[in-house]
Amino acid sequence: MEIRDLYRDVILDHNRQPRNFGVLVPPARQATGHNPLCGDRLEVYVRLEGERIAEVSFEGKGCAISVASASLMTEAVKGRTTAEADAIYRNIHHVLTAHDAPVEASLGKLAALAGVRDFPARVKCASLCWHTLHAALAASEPQSVTTE
Repeated sequence: MEIRDLYRDVILDHNRQPRNFGVLVPPARQATGHNPLCGDRLEVYVRLEGERIAEVSFEGKGCAISVASASLMTEAVKGRTTAEADAIYRNIHHVLTAHDAPVEASLGKLAALAGVRDFPARVKCASLCWHTLHAALAASEPQSVTTE
């Protein structure tokens, strides 16, 4: 299957049926993300057990890419340590922003996000949730991030 096909199928599936959607009560950490260019806005909630992400969820409104990326992100980081989540964040950021970045097989379904590189205006849509998760994990108080 080509990356374009994977991109289309995975993005459509996760947009139609987002995983881990809803408020996590009580979260240990949370952050708000906003993309003023297109209006995407989301909250990311994280509950930690030590350094492990025990629960993670999101809510908000956005385009198909934004919602699908958040859904994929929650599946990818749940159960991981904060250090592992940070490594995934850095890898995805590189894949999204460097057009020639290799797409490692270890990314699994996240590899579908590489298809966003073909639509530079949409990179911020795909990366918003990742920046928001990064902010939530970095601070014990609620944070706000923007793609601007």
